[in-house]
Amino acid sequence: MHTVLQGWGLWLALIGACIGTYICRAIGVMLSGRINQESEIFRWVAAVTYAMVAALTVRMILLPIGLLATVPLWIRLLICILSVGVMMSRPTRRLVPALLTGTLLMVTYGVIH
Repeated sequence: MHTVLQGWGLWLALIGACIGTYICRAIGVMLSGRINQESEIFRWVAAVTYAMVAALTVRMILLPIGLLATVPLWIRLLICILSVGVMMSRPTRRLVPALLTGTLLMVTYGVIH
């Protein structure tokens, strides 16, 4: 009987995580109409969020761990420069092509080496 319930433990954990996530999202949707996006606290939170994303991106490029650490620094920097170049060519609608450029170039390097 214990072995039968063992497989269900993972499913119960997954269902519990989903319920918790969606409850938090539902609360966020209900409260979103009351938030003033022009308030100082909201602008501060947005600034901190962008700063964290930028810092983590730079850390991932300069001090990678795992499989990315096997790629030489100059290759990582070259791929970043090419991706930023794609994005700057027309910044209004170039985020997805820039992400695809970086991803495909990195995968291509991994396949070649």
